[in-house]
Amino acid sequence: MRVTDVKIKLNGASQDRLRGFCVITIDGCFIVRDIKIIDGPNGVFVAMPSRKIMDHCPRCGGKNHLRARFCNQCGGALDQQRIATHEGRTKLHTDVAHPINVECRLMIQEAVVKAFHEEESRSRLPGYVAPKLDDVDDDPG
Repeated sequence: MRVTDVKIKLNGASQDRLRGFCVITIDGCFIVRDIKIIDGPNGVFVAMPSRKIMDHCPRCGGKNHLRARFCNQCGGALDQQRIATHEGRTKLHTDVAHPINVECRLMIQEAVVKAFHEEESRSRLPGYVAPKLDDVDDDPG
């Protein structure tokens, strides 16, 4: 398995740690979108796409984010004690797609970080036009 394409969208010159987003193609046949590029204490790293963890209202069964105080469906107050913690920290998001071993994570990380630095260099050139990540062809055939 190998990363065959990486598209980077820089976040711009902000003070935020989020440096950009990317889309990767694996083996020319599998796309992973919404990978975040984060500026960490040891340089940039990738954060895989994630979604908010939801639970259900005990009254109506409507789905709500864990930090919601009231149900989105019926408006009823939600028990704030329902939020479970893992090692003293509330887990609010879960990965949608992620590598299952260190080798795969390193392969993705290296490809994305390399492409990120190349895109940063291109962004300094006159006439630079930022790519649109929605232009990634889902069906090249």
